[in-house]
This record gives sequence, C-alpha cells and structure tokens, in this order.
Amino acid sequence: MRNRMAVLSLGVLAIAGCATQSQYLRSQQPTAVETNLQRGRFDLNCPAATAVVLSSDYVQPVVNGPWMNTGVTRFEYTVGVEGCDKRKTYVVMCQEGSTTCFAGNPQGQQ
Repeated sequence: MRNRMAVLSLGVLAIAGCATQSQYLRSQQPTAVETNLQRGRFDLNCPAATAVVLSSDYVQPVVNGPWMNTGVTRFEYTVGVEGCDKRKTYVVMCQEGSTTCFAGNPQGQQ
C-alpha cells in the first residue's frame, strides 16, 4: 500500500510540474515574440513584419550530480518572422526569473 501511495504521489507531482512548465512557457511567450519581432523587423528592414511561434521548449539546467544543478532554466522559442516578401526563423532564449529574452541569429546563418 505504501509503495502504491508513493508512486501515486510522484505521478501527481510530475503532472503538476508539467502544468507549471506550460504556464511558464505561456507567460514568457509575449516577451519572446516581441524581442524577436524587433530583431526580425530590423533584419528584414520591414516595419510591418509579423511573428508567429513555431515551437517552444522548457530547457532544464545541466545536472552534474545527484543533488547539484548548474546553469539556469531557460525557455526556448522558435519564432518565424515574415514581412515585405521575406521570411526568417529565429531561436529566442529567455531565462527563468528574468524579464528579458535574447533573439539569436536566424537558423542556418552565422
């Protein structure tokens, strides 16, 4: 009976953790899109460009040992920007606990 309760408790915690990750991703998404849109409008030289989130991911910090995490939790968004007959795709990274994001170089470009 104890084992069954322990497994049930872990399952509930895992589901709660997933819901929390989804909530974090949704809450940071407007900042990520705005950051990316500014970069895309500049790169495309198109003030009318629009952005759409293509995918998102909750990136856990690196684990070095059983009880030690290093690094930060990040939210990663792949965002497409389109306007003035041009398109680019960017990866936008946001750090958990921060109000800013970073839009990297378009995928496949240096």
